[in-house]
Amino acid sequence: MKKSQSPFIKFLLHSIGFLFLGLGILGIFLPLLPTTPFLLLAASIFMHTNKNIYVWMFNNRWFGQNFKAYVKNKSVSKSVKTGSLLILWISMNYSIFFVVENIWIQTLLIIILISVSIHILKLKTIDDGIDILEVESTKEDKE
Repeated sequence: MKKSQSPFIKFLLHSIGFLFLGLGILGIFLPLLPTTPFLLLAASIFMHTNKNIYVWMFNNRWFGQNFKAYVKNKSVSKSVKTGSLLILWISMNYSIFFVVENIWIQTLLIIILISVSIHILKLKTIDDGIDILEVESTKEDKE
C-alpha cells in the first residue's frame, strides 16, 4: 500500500479485507458459502495493506496448509476434496428436494452443484499429511 494513501482508504481496505476473511471463515462451516475465493480476496488485500495478517493467514493452523496448497499449486488434500464434495452434495440435494419448490431455482441449484463439483474435481490432489513445501520442492526438482 502506498504511504500517501489517506486514512479513510486504509480503513476501507482493512474493512473489506476483514469482511472477506470473515466470509471465508464462515464458508468453512456453511457449505453454500465459498471459502477459498473469499480467503484469496482477503489475502490479496492484506498482501498490500497488512503483511502481519497476510502471514497469519498462511500460517493459520485451521486453514493455512490448505490455503498454501491452493495458492501455490492449485491443489487440495484428498480429505478436503472428499469432505467438500460430500457436504456439497448432501446440502444441495437437501435444498433441491426438501426446501426449494420452484423448478427454476432447483435447476439453478443443480447447475451450481455440477459446476462446483467439476471445479473441485479438477483441482490437483495431494495426499493427506504431505507438507506443501515437499510438493513445491518435488515440483521444482522436476523442472
